[in-house]
Amino acid sequence: MEESLFLEVVGESPTMKILQYLIEGRHFDYTLTDLAENSGVSWGTLHTIFPKLIKNKIVVKTRDVGRAKLYKINIENPIAKRLIDLYDSINIANLEKNKEKIIAV
Repeated sequence: MEESLFLEVVGESPTMKILQYLIEGRHFDYTLTDLAENSGVSWGTLHTIFPKLIKNKIVVKTRDVGRAKLYKINIENPIAKRLIDLYDSINIANLEKNKEKIIAV
């Protein structure tokens, strides 16, 4: 698995892994199973963390598909906005650094 610059900066806690996955796919919604499998967080840990993300409105429920509930990051939430900005800033800075290396060669 490729190292994440975002997680290197904010720490590799289960909460940040879940948030990174939601930020990367901010235009999509996901089931809890998707989140657990793709963020690398156990089902039990996800069920401990997720209610807090919902309570603080960092994550919102978008719809129901059958019995599954789908969620996404709440891009209107000030905390989520800041995390998205941080994620984007880290990646832009990394791209610029790599661009400079390529130009120097």
